[in-house]
This record gives sequence, structure tokens and C-alpha cells, in this order.
Amino acid sequence: MLCAPRTRELSNILIFGNSGSGKSTLAKNLCENRGLAHLDLDTLAWTPTVPPERKTLDESWREIENFINSHECWVIEGCYTDLLELVKESSSEIIFMNLPVDACISNAKNRPWEPHKYESKEAQDDNLEMLVGWIRQYGERNDTFSEAAHQKFYDQYSGKKSMVTRNETRITSS
Repeated sequence: MLCAPRTRELSNILIFGNSGSGKSTLAKNLCENRGLAHLDLDTLAWTPTVPPERKTLDESWREIENFINSHECWVIEGCYTDLLELVKESSSEIIFMNLPVDACISNAKNRPWEPHKYESKEAQDDNLEMLVGWIRQYGERNDTFSEAAHQKFYDQYSGKKSMVTRNETRITSS
């Protein structure tokens, strides 16, 4: 069964950007409207240890590969450019959630409980101060989670791509 019966086209979408930019919200909306499977990279990028540590790229790739082989159409979202690089050849489109840092902080403060990440809303809120600090550093970092890495990934992608710069449903394509 094709995932987008109205258009009869396959969709394999990568969504990336800063924490709090709206990646998960957009992914859920696309999944509901187009019948796509959803993978949040946060669920496979880290070991279930205290403190959590990043899994190796090979470990994460095996889980991503299993996901994409199990679903004809999908959305994969996260801030991990190193993991997105592994799957970009399988994608048909990318969406860069490139919102201002202040908007990302506001979204993070107002986000609903994410039960797939936190055991309770209280546990999620306990992490908020650290998350806000992380969001503020987006333009300063030079890692796989940084604005620079996301911009480079966007610029080098040769397929269909869009950038979202504010919390609206409008997407600019290039």
C-alpha cells in the first residue's frame, strides 16, 4: 500500500533542526495526514544508562535500517546530522526547522509531556533548564547538533528541500 493514496507518491521525509523547533509536531502531523511511519531519532541515539551515552553510529544505523526496511513511507526526525547523513540517500525530501532560538525556547517551555522520552511530565520539566541552555548554544556549537551542521546538510542536499522559519504551516521549498 502506498502511503500517500491521494498523490500515489512515496514520501520519505527527514526533518531536522534545533531542539524545540517543532520537529516532532510537524512529523506527527505529516504522519497523520499522509499515513507515514514515524521515527524520532532520540529513541535510538542514546543508551538507556545513567547518564545516557550516545550509541555508536553502527548501532544506531542498524535500528534506522530496520525501520526504513519495515516501512514503505516514513518520516525520520531529529537533530543528529550524523544519523541523517546515513539515511539521506533513502529520503525523498528534507525539512529544516530553522526557527529563531527564542521561538525554540518558548516551544520547549510549552511542549506537552513526551512519554516516549520521560517517565512523567515532572521528569521532563526537571530537564527543562538544561534543555533551554542547550537550545541557546545552537548557533555556537560545532557538533552534529549545531546550526552550522544543519545548514551544511540542508545546503548539500540535492533533492526536494524546505525550510520552516516560524511556527506556521507555511513551508518554503527550493
